[in-house]
Amino acid sequence: MNLPNKLTIFRIILVPIMVIIPFFNIKGEILNIPITYIIMDLIFIIASITDKLDGYLARKNNQITTFGKFLDPLADKILVLTALIMLVEMQKLPSWIPIIVLAREFMVSGYRLIAVEKQGKVIAASKWGKIKTVTQMMAIIIAFLDVNAFGACFTSSLPPIAFIVNLAVTIMMIIQTIATIFSGYEYMKGAKELIIE
Repeated sequence: MNLPNKLTIFRIILVPIMVIIPFFNIKGEILNIPITYIIMDLIFIIASITDKLDGYLARKNNQITTFGKFLDPLADKILVLTALIMLVEMQKLPSWIPIIVLAREFMVSGYRLIAVEKQGKVIAASKWGKIKTVTQMMAIIIAFLDVNAFGACFTSSLPPIAFIVNLAVTIMMIIQTIATIFSGYEYMKGAKELIIE
């Protein structure tokens, strides 16, 4: 097994570790942010870095494999959806955001599978898909450090730093949701002929 595939597997292993961190009930805060949130965020950041690194190494060293093509996007989806669901459970995010992301992932994955089966081609990420991925990662990283609920900056009186962090999370989540919808729409436009078939 090559290094890019090992990094992908490592990313998947990090997901359950991130999930169990809250069960340890770690006490203490750093800059008013619970240490538990910071640890989960660091795990997510490390996993996100491996996402970029495994693809880069696979292309650079010509180590692209069928296993990697299958597992890499799956690992990304597991990581992002797990993080979003955790943020909902932590009452930092409304459930409609991960629902939109999940619906888009099902539709796009279905389209990609049909495209491979019918036409034998792999559908590359679109411009909107790339925007979605970047804004999604940034939004989740900031959201783990936010101690307030989504949109609290518009409904509550927050201290300046808390206001800026919450505003950043709210805006980034809205942008990633819009990018998710547009990228899903773009993929479905391309899928029109296959669906009619």
